[in-house]
Amino acid sequence: MFFAENKQMLSKLAVFVAVMFAFGFALVPIYKKICEVTGVNDFMRPEQVKNTQVDASRTVKIEFDANANHLPWTFKPEVTTVTVHPGELTTVIYEVTNTTTRDMVGQAIPSYGPTRAAEHFKKLECFCFAKQTFAASETRKMPVVFMVDPQLPSDINTIALSYTFFEMPGGAIPAAAQAPSGNLDPPAVISPPAAKLPG
Repeated sequence: MFFAENKQMLSKLAVFVAVMFAFGFALVPIYKKICEVTGVNDFMRPEQVKNTQVDASRTVKIEFDANANHLPWTFKPEVTTVTVHPGELTTVIYEVTNTTTRDMVGQAIPSYGPTRAAEHFKKLECFCFAKQTFAASETRKMPVVFMVDPQLPSDINTIALSYTFFEMPGGAIPAAAQAPSGNLDPPAVISPPAAKLPG
């Protein structure tokens, strides 16, 4: 009797685990469809920026954060803050290590604070544009090349950029091709107005 009850419980648990596993894989196409409808994917493609002017009269503080969602990886930015002028091209580096003994595939999803700053944060190169395949114990340094749009509202002086890596299906597939970089014409510089001398 006791053995039969245990066997029945194990069968139920096995079905539950299988359903949850399938649900996890189903979340990927569901997420993609939500992104298409809401336009979130627009923030995950290279920007095409032209005739950008550097506003040297203003600075914006950028804060960087990194998280791994139930992934046994280490993931961190080399610097946690930078100060930039709007229109200025800037590169920061993130370091990722797959601490497991198997190949894994992950996708980094960005989020911004405040949310309305997202449309003014222009990424020309980013590891978040494509799935990333990591070999067992592999460490990789990956750049993010970005620019803050000079049209950023004047009341936003700090932008927080946070990346979260999620595991994706397909750990045995070859590494994803690098997404094409965005384009940026050589920026002009807007200098602050010169101070007037007395007299």
